[in-house]
Amino acid sequence: MKNEIIISRDFPKKVTPLIKQAKKSIDIIVFDWGWYPNEIGEAIQIFNNAIYNANLHGVHVRVITQKRLIKEILTRIGIQAKLLHSSKLLHIKMMLIDGEIAILGSHNYTKNAFNLNYEVSVILRDAKSIAELQRYFDNIYM
Repeated sequence: MKNEIIISRDFPKKVTPLIKQAKKSIDIIVFDWGWYPNEIGEAIQIFNNAIYNANLHGVHVRVITQKRLIKEILTRIGIQAKLLHSSKLLHIKMMLIDGEIAILGSHNYTKNAFNLNYEVSVILRDAKSIAELQRYFDNIYM
């Protein structure tokens, strides 16, 4: 399959189905991530629930963040999250699915990013690029 561009509001429509199809792993590095448990029908919470359900059904989900609240929320719902302590800003927005798909770009996982902001991300399916991104994730996750 080809690489694919994601413009603004299309992010949850294109990425949520990929999360639901994950079989082995989802690795995430994200700058900001909002959880809206009282807004079940919102695209962001449907996206969040897809990640939660993937983890619940045996997909190994790992997250790197610098925000303590994000780590606490994820840990509370059983998702493996690591708080990166660094003087450098962790501004990355990247998701790796099953070592076969990478999603990276400007989209944070927030209501504003999914509904209001000018955003662009890309879905990569190039094995060489994905392997390099996986090494990058693993290096930070250590």
